[in-house]
Amino acid sequence: MWSISVYRGDFPFNLEPANPVLTKDSVTDIPAAFVADPFMLQQENRWHMFFEVMNAETKRGEIGLATSNDALSWTYKQIVLREPFHLSYPCVFEWQSEFYMVPETIGTSSISLYKADEFPTRWSCIAKLMHGQFADPTVFRYAGCWWMFACLTPYQHDTLHLYFASELTGSWTQHPQSPIIHNDKQRARPAGRVLEFDNKLFRFAQDCVPRYGSCVRTFEILELTTTTYTEVEIGHGPVLKASGNGWNAAGMHHIDVQQHTDGKWLACVDGAQ
Repeated sequence: MWSISVYRGDFPFNLEPANPVLTKDSVTDIPAAFVADPFMLQQENRWHMFFEVMNAETKRGEIGLATSNDALSWTYKQIVLREPFHLSYPCVFEWQSEFYMVPETIGTSSISLYKADEFPTRWSCIAKLMHGQFADPTVFRYAGCWWMFACLTPYQHDTLHLYFASELTGSWTQHPQSPIIHNDKQRARPAGRVLEFDNKLFRFAQDCVPRYGSCVRTFEILELTTTTYTEVEIGHGPVLKASGNGWNAAGMHHIDVQQHTDGKWLACVDGAQ
């Protein structure tokens, strides 16, 4: 039973917890089993959150939308993307005044790139970026290049691969040090958008020990080029973890950290009961 909340604080790795802002009961257009994997975008002074909604009837994930004026109080709107296969982890971003989304589409044995025909409610698949069984593909741009983390052991959660491309639509090349993580369930599976802060890059990872989605850990990317990659875990411990009671009693496995115009840091997160 996953729900979504928004944390707030003065520092991206020290955020104050809050009650959930979206639950399965927030969803009004389909019967929902849970909501999870939130990503946020701000556009024209309005915040948009995209997230997985598990359809209780079809047992497939669909992509839902909620909006907010302050990123703290959210109103569910509608399902904006539905396919005849499971969708989750809607990694959404803006590039050259256009909006793109790379959701997990593991049922198609590929990674698909969607573009907004009419933001935020209409999306079309415009390209297949790669073929294979990829979990939680996480796309970001850095140093004039496109990068993507993806877990290639979607049920073991223990192997992380890295890819790069000069253009978003590809072609994508596997990094020579890939897999950058092998046989490690505590840091292989992506847990949200890569954060650029204080001229540094940070990667969030699910800790899947002792169970899937136990907590979220943070890694500073020390070196990222087309030939080299190094990272180190930040010493503050899990940035998100189970509370032991309430909506996130059993675990947390996703974070998207962004800075508000007032200078405060916001993070949309999820938790399991």
